[in-house]
Amino acid sequence: MTSQVSSPAEQADGAGETSGTVLGEQRKPGGAKDVRRLDRVIIRFAGDSGDGMQLTGDRFTSETASFGNDLSTLPNFPAEIRAPAGTLPGVSSFQLHFADHDILTPGDAPNVLVAMNPAALKANIADVPRGAEIIVNTDEFTKRAMQKVGYAASPLEDGSLDGYQLHPVPLTTLTVEALKEFDLTRKEAERSKNMFALGLLSWMYHRPTEGTEKFLTSKFAKKPEIAAANIAAFRAGWNFGETTEDFAVSYEVAPAAKAFPVGSYRNISGNLALAYGLISASRQADLPLFLGSYPITPASDILHELSRHKNFGVRTFQAEDEIAGIGAALGAAFGGSLGVTTTSGPGVALKSETIGLAVSMELPLLVVDIQRGGPSTGLPTKTEQADLLQAMFGRNGEAPVPIVAPCTPADCFDAALEAARIALTYRTPVLLLSDGYLANGSEPWRIPELDELPDLRVQFAQGPNHTLDDGTDVFWPYKRDPQTLARPWAIPGTPGLEHRIGGIEKEDGTGNISYAPANHDFMVRTRQAKIDGIDVPDLVVDDPHGARTLVLGWGSTYGPITAAVRRLRTAGEAVAQAHLRHLNPFPRNLGAVLKRYDKVVVPEMNLGQLATLVRAKYLVDAQSYNQVNGMPFKAEQLATALKEAIDG
Repeated sequence: MTSQVSSPAEQADGAGETSGTVLGEQRKPGGAKDVRRLDRVIIRFAGDSGDGMQLTGDRFTSETASFGNDLSTLPNFPAEIRAPAGTLPGVSSFQLHFADHDILTPGDAPNVLVAMNPAALKANIADVPRGAEIIVNTDEFTKRAMQKVGYAASPLEDGSLDGYQLHPVPLTTLTVEALKEFDLTRKEAERSKNMFALGLLSWMYHRPTEGTEKFLTSKFAKKPEIAAANIAAFRAGWNFGETTEDFAVSYEVAPAAKAFPVGSYRNISGNLALAYGLISASRQADLPLFLGSYPITPASDILHELSRHKNFGVRTFQAEDEIAGIGAALGAAFGGSLGVTTTSGPGVALKSETIGLAVSMELPLLVVDIQRGGPSTGLPTKTEQADLLQAMFGRNGEAPVPIVAPCTPADCFDAALEAARIALTYRTPVLLLSDGYLANGSEPWRIPELDELPDLRVQFAQGPNHTLDDGTDVFWPYKRDPQTLARPWAIPGTPGLEHRIGGIEKEDGTGNISYAPANHDFMVRTRQAKIDGIDVPDLVVDDPHGARTLVLGWGSTYGPITAAVRRLRTAGEAVAQAHLRHLNPFPRNLGAVLKRYDKVVVPEMNLGQLATLVRAKYLVDAQSYNQVNGMPFKAEQLATALKEAIDG
């Protein structure tokens, strides 16, 4: 991963991602409300898992992306489809950080909290800094609802929120009143209160509205009455903000046009980017894409998305279990397709035998692991970098597998292409390690031009490749390319290319079954040498000030680490940063890079898996900084820890 020296605007972002800076204030003529300009804002929508907070956040995000702001999101929701209403475990939230400059994280703490009920307020208030704005749905603050989450008295009246800018709004009542002309029951009308809240926040931050109205019209095309009701609630929320005296100020956050290269942009989540990357890889390789998968959180979105693209030669198979999914994908690879299977950590455990089979058969296969908290079922909807050691060693025997890890939601697209390049070039299964934070989070993505994509075309075996002593030309399925050590990829049914496959050890060259000790030793070492010899870029270090401390990261910690490093540099500290995309094999210069620094700090959302590998391979006393609470690092938290490491 190449890191660039940050610009002044980027450094300012890293120095204060917890709050927006007021850039100016403008009073509209005729006694209208004030408009304040900010450089960034962090908003969190929170309510019951049935209140539509994810949809609300997603729509606000889409309009913000279309407006041209840089952004980063953090959806957070229960594992249950419908968690207990009104309880703390049932709270669902969506946090969005948007700015007029380059940003890296969803933000440490919200400037605005929209709390749809007492549970949402109690579950999130600890994250909200004093002085922030809190919009509460007063209709839900009944005595019973407050008692359910442990409020002895109403927090809206007991003075506990005196340090905040509190906006009590009867969202439910206002929504029902706005929809009284529609033929809806009260319960049906109440379901639109999230659209009222979205309209209010859209007015408050000058977000576009046309896209949301088109979305609602399309989403409820078969139920035009419901579509009209939601649009009416959305408009009512906007008008309420415009006319009520409770909100005297609205805010503007200018587009971030100068922060991005010229091009066409769209908002994209990690799983969507990964799906598009897989499709692009298949097109660039001129191979059909086959996905064999079993639904599992947080990877299921990739299966859902790829199933929509049969027009690109994509075939998806929802298998009865994880083992069947990868078995079908490996069979498709044997047949000449780009074989892919998607899963999370528990699924990788079940797929491990077939991954070992793919190592033995030496066929290209992409195993996409969207990591989550474990062990076992663990935390299905929370994020963790839990599976690095499982990806490295979670198979019987010596079964080395390349590992690639994206660092941002948009980077999932490029990581998919890179994983495909390695798999196709070296005839090997590849583990791609994303995680729940990247999968569900989103950011602007520049849509690449076709000529920017790599050429991944492969040459299948066409005929005999070896001549016997008697002059006979034969096909040897394990006769290797001298540069890559990859064996030929022979399509079944090609005349003259009949060969044996399976998991029992093969004889070098011929591919016949062999139990010979010397042959097994040779094949094990050769398979390892093939992985060790994979061509990966050197690690690039961002070190503008000649630091003595290096922060080494991988995967989704990139954003928080970079934001923390920017803060430290703004404060005058010298600190270097490097981020790994390739975790097996490591970049060839990694050892030399590590030895240049007195201290190496490795922040990870696990108990030190990369640090363990670095210590073992390079004998470097890497210091771990670890978190396993199901949430991404906060920039301020990391900056404090890194400052302590620098100071010793």
